[in-house]
Amino acid sequence: MDFENLLFVIPLLCGAVFLLAGLILHRFPPKNINALYGYRTPASMKSQERWDFAQQFSARQLINFGLALMAASCLGLIIETTTTTGLVFGLGIMIVGVVLMILRIEKEIKKRFESQP
Repeated sequence: MDFENLLFVIPLLCGAVFLLAGLILHRFPPKNINALYGYRTPASMKSQERWDFAQQFSARQLINFGLALMAASCLGLIIETTTTTGLVFGLGIMIVGVVLMILRIEKEIKKRFESQP
């Protein structure tokens, strides 16, 4: 087992950061729409109701995604890679996951508030 494999390190550390961010957002959600803290996209900032929903839903998604990334880091313990390959796949897993997570959150906001402008 190579604990220095970037395919192990990148998803593990990023997953831990996402998990921590999700737990903080869940425990201390921003009360009002702001430009500093919380899940901030045009769709989530259209109304207070959307904002509150987006904070709650994105916190759960961050926690789930963080746990999934940490689980995916086990690949780095099984698969031996070069530094470059580990870096590319580690970052690739993270980037694809982040994009999918944002798309999922935006889709859920749109679905939940489709009758509102």
